[in-house]
Amino acid sequence: MKDARDVIVKPVVSEKSYALLEENVYTFEVAKEASKPEIRDAVESIFDVTVLKVNTLNRHGKRKRNRRTPTFSKRPDVKRAYVTLIEGDSIELFEV
Repeated sequence: MKDARDVIVKPVVSEKSYALLEENVYTFEVAKEASKPEIRDAVESIFDVTVLKVNTLNRHGKRKRNRRTPTFSKRPDVKRAYVTLIEGDSIELFEV
C-alpha cells in the first residue's frame, strides 16, 4: 500500500481551482500512476474529510521554444484530481 503523501503531490492554486471551492471541489496534483480509490483514501486520511467523488485529468506538458537555438523542450506531463467533498466538509488549506 502506498503512503498518502506519495499519492497527493501538491494542491493546485489557480483561478479555476478557487472558483470550484464554492462547489466544494478541491484540486490536487497527484502521482501519474495513482488510481481514483487511492486518491480518495489519501485525501480522506490526510485531511480527515469524506470524499463524495474523484475526477482525474491527464494534462500533457506544453512544448516550449528555446529563443537562442532552434530547439524545443517540453514541460512535464501532470495528472490532476478534482475531489468533491460531502456537504459540510472543507479543507482549511484552501480557505481564504
